[in-house]
Amino acid sequence: MRVFPISNWTELDVWQYIAEETVEVPSKYFAHEREVFERDGMLYAVGPFMQMMDGERPFAATVRYRTVGDVSCTGAVESEAGTLERVVAEIAATEATERGQTRGEDRVSEAAMEDRKRQGYF
Repeated sequence: MRVFPISNWTELDVWQYIAEETVEVPSKYFAHEREVFERDGMLYAVGPFMQMMDGERPFAATVRYRTVGDVSCTGAVESEAGTLERVVAEIAATEATERGQTRGEDRVSEAAMEDRKRQGYF
């Protein structure tokens, strides 16, 4: 049996808990200037694991990651939130979900997450 005790937490709940408990967070979750490119309305990191397609060009932007996953399907968001307090405030003010804003695979297939579950990803 698998149990997910925080599976009903929102992204905001998680960040508020991190702030309250002063949990150390990797810097990738905070805004930095990074080289990115745009594909299908999402920003992807320029690097050895992503091949840009014709017409895609790299540019510098201040971004952060709302989730960290496979570089080939996880997008960054434009952000100035370089501190934990600013991340919490940004998430509290946004209407876009983390999934909808940063998961490229969801744009490929509506069943992408279910496909991953069947493959044993979770």
